Amino acid sequence: MRRDKKSRRGTATPTLIAKGTCIVGEIHFSGSLEIEGQVKGNIEAAGDDADACVRIRDTGVVIGQVKAPVVIVSGNIEGDIYAAKQVELASQAVVKGDIHYALLEIEKGAQVNGGFVQEEESAFAASPEAEKNKVASHLETVGDGGMRQA
Repeated sequence: MRRDKKSRRGTATPTLIAKGTCIVGEIHFSGSLEIEGQVKGNIEAAGDDADACVRIRDTGVVIGQVKAPVVIVSGNIEGDIYAAKQVELASQAVVKGDIHYALLEIEKGAQVNGGFVQEEESAFAASPEAEKNKVASHLETVGDGGMRQA
């Protein structure tokens, strides 16, 4: 990772989930979220915060979906990543899930067990749940219990 980058979090203090802490449930945040502990649940940045950043540190573990403009991973994620701007994977990162991104940076040694989907920033406006509902709304049940496209 480029260490000379300007801080993504501006002057605001990041929210920290410290090593040894385990949070179970969804997290909605704005600004910067740094995870050194464990999160069992989905993480989502506020929709109006285009500069929000999730940073999973070396000791951090996330079991759930992560959705934010910028996602930086040095730890472990078991779930899909949706980053409207950029995903950065450090050499010790382990991701078990698909990565949806606009820009992608991967250091040698990072491990990904999943797919890569490059998308434009505008594609992230709709949530994955909205996309599932959109697909479901195009299907209708046929009399024999099967599905067909409407």
